[in-house]
Amino acid sequence: MADDLGYADLSCYGRRDYTTPVLDGLAAQGMRFTHGYANSAVCSATRFGLITGRYQYRLRAGLEEPLGNPALGLPPEHPTLPSLLRELGYRTALVGKWHLGGLPNFGPLKSGYDEFWGNRGGGVDYFTHEVGDNHDLWDGDVRVEQVGYYTDLLAERSIRFLEERAREQKPWLLSLHFTAPHWPWQGNDAAGRAESARLDKVSEPGVLNITHYDGGTLQTYADMVTSLDANVGRILRRLSELGMERDTVVVFTSDNGGERFSDTWPFSGMKTELLEGGIRVPFIVKWPGLAAPGSTSDVPALSMDFLPTFLAAAGGAPHPDYRPDGIDIRPALSGGRLPERTLFWRFHNKDQKAARRGAYKYLSMGGNEFLFNVVEDPLERGNLKNRLPDTFAELKAAFDAWNAGMLQAPDVSSFGWTPQILADRYGQPPAP
Repeated sequence: MADDLGYADLSCYGRRDYTTPVLDGLAAQGMRFTHGYANSAVCSATRFGLITGRYQYRLRAGLEEPLGNPALGLPPEHPTLPSLLRELGYRTALVGKWHLGGLPNFGPLKSGYDEFWGNRGGGVDYFTHEVGDNHDLWDGDVRVEQVGYYTDLLAERSIRFLEERAREQKPWLLSLHFTAPHWPWQGNDAAGRAESARLDKVSEPGVLNITHYDGGTLQTYADMVTSLDANVGRILRRLSELGMERDTVVVFTSDNGGERFSDTWPFSGMKTELLEGGIRVPFIVKWPGLAAPGSTSDVPALSMDFLPTFLAAAGGAPHPDYRPDGIDIRPALSGGRLPERTLFWRFHNKDQKAARRGAYKYLSMGGNEFLFNVVEDPLERGNLKNRLPDTFAELKAAFDAWNAGMLQAPDVSSFGWTPQILADRYGQPPAP
């Protein structure tokens, strides 16, 4: 999983100013979804959906977008993708970003992962691995220090996990959650190290110094994404060398739409918005023997679909008290269709609501309501609310009925992250 990678930030999805040959190659070996969605327009909420297979709005901590309240997190007793697979004999590991609650009450090792190496918060400096005055690099529950560019280090740790698994006759799950290309925008070069030093110099104790309102360039962003691509290549090469390629499912996606330097064409909107650019993401699955090489699918799929899909493939079943909202998408991966369903999103900023069924999407933003055909009108320019009143009413009613069964968001003022910090596209520091 990439962090803040927009729909068209890979060349196989349309990026024009740089190329991503490794991930293009992964798509050529499997299926590329053109209607793949993140569970949310920001990171923590999507990660709750991914790990639980359920709408994040079923959990109090899932209402924080992203999670900024230190008292909240993923309850250890909640079944998760790694915990359910571990019960089936899988060795499980998370390498990279957690962002689902901090110690002592929450953490990867409390929620089904046998191993964890990475950062607990939302992002870190790529060289110092710090946020303000907080060093956020962990091996299990122990803080560690290691020299290196963070994207490289995550790949190296993942390769180590694969090498250890090659010596065992045991199935495994590796969740590799990069922070790239999330800010701070720092390439793995002299300019990136200089930017890291600058941020460190202006940092104050207790201040989140990586929000980077005045930083970054298109070239830096390209360097970060191509570094991500190259490091995925290192991992896939080692997987092949170890003889495990034919028996491994590989998924690549993003936690939400892109930010300042991202390409979301042909969509409008970005991270923090329920326009397609904020929630439509790269969604690639290489599944030997199931997904035909070089295939594409226009079937809508969501982050939370991976838990029921992987669990069914492993011969397991969900916990009866925590039925997933996602579904098994293997029929789509084999070239077929899925039963028609309605997908839902909420986001507190601008009081946003969205529901998609078939080609049609209901959207409410800032008190304005819309109906779009996102197949024929992916830019969401033609409001069909008055032309198709029955479809509009049906989707709005479906959203209201679904929303009544979800937890309701607290007041925005209680959130640990202000909108300015949440999406640094505002281009100015948070108001005092």
